[in-house]
This record gives sequence, structure tokens and C-alpha cells, in this order.
Amino acid sequence: MMNVVIVDDDQLVSSSLKTILEADGAIRVTGIGHSGTQAVELYRELRPDILLIDIRMDGMTGIEAAKILLHDHNNAKILFLTTFSDDEYIIEALRIGAKGYILKQNFESIVPALKAVFSGQRVFGDAIISKIPSLIKQKDQPNFSQFDLTDREIAIIKQVASGSSNREIAKELFLSEGTIRNYISSILEKLELRDRTQLAIFYYKQS
Repeated sequence: MMNVVIVDDDQLVSSSLKTILEADGAIRVTGIGHSGTQAVELYRELRPDILLIDIRMDGMTGIEAAKILLHDHNNAKILFLTTFSDDEYIIEALRIGAKGYILKQNFESIVPALKAVFSGQRVFGDAIISKIPSLIKQKDQPNFSQFDLTDREIAIIKQVASGSSNREIAKELFLSEGTIRNYISSILEKLELRDRTQLAIFYYKQS
């Protein structure tokens, strides 16, 4: 059974979410809050498997609450659920280490997203993923000095993060597609990442 705390300043939304989640049968909502302050208090008291939290709330925002919790509990699984796909929020969610960022409009994806986060994955909805390449292009060159990466591997990571296919990367770097696939597999293993999406998020978080 997965224990979830819901925090949303709209009481109708939070009660509706509780109904949707508990209808699944594998999710138990152990607490409901309506502010960032309550999110911090509920998480510390209940230690849920996942905190499902809105971003824009009066007083302390969801982002601010998540920063506090991730500072104190670096393994906390926090999934943002919001109506806003603002670049600033996406940047902060990626930077602080949130496990996901999905939009309320995609209500059918909420339960699958929670299950994915519970199993150790990161989840960013299609609308968010599509923004990541343009956000990356706005940033300065990331610092990879703490990682054991070659210049060629960094170049490939940057291409992946920009949304390029293996074929496009191969053409850009004058290598074969097979070589690019091998490089990417090696990079994912070295960084202990699961897929290209996580690699793009990794690149962005180094900015």
C-alpha cells in the first residue's frame, strides 16, 4: 500500500484527488493539507511515501516547502501537481530534485505518475518534457567537473538534452548511430540513469 499526503489550497481539488487516488485500491491518502506550511508539518508527522503538492499557494509555496523537506529528508519523494507549466517552476522543480511535475489537466495520468515515482522513477508530463530542450538552451554551459565524463560524452549528453535523435547526433559528431547508442548506454550506466529523459534532466540540473 502506498501512503500519500495531498497538499492543495483548493479544498475541492484535494478532496477530489483523495477520491480518485483511493479508488485505485493501492493508494491510501494519510493526510490532506492546504498550504506549504502544512505540507512540511504533515510530511514530518506522517512520513508518506509520496507528497503530492500544488505549487502556487498563499504564504509558503509548494516549491519552498519542497526545498525545506528535501534539505532535511533528501530521499523524500515529492510530486508536483499544478495547473501551471511556467518555465520558472519547471526549472526549480528540476533543480531541487523533485521526483515529478505533472499538470492537473492530465488527471488520468496522476495515479500512473504516483506509481512510477513510488517505484523509483522520475515523472514529467509530456507538456513539461517538451519544454526541457528550450529551457536547456537558455542556460549557461553546465559544470560536469565532479563526474567522470569525457568531452565526447558531455557533447553527446548535450545533444540528447537538446532533443536530438541518435541519427542527428551521429551526423553532428561524424560517428555511426551504433557508436552513439553505445555511448549513450555507457553514459546511462556511468551516471546510474534509466533513460534519455533522465539524462536530459541530469544535464539541466547541473546548470
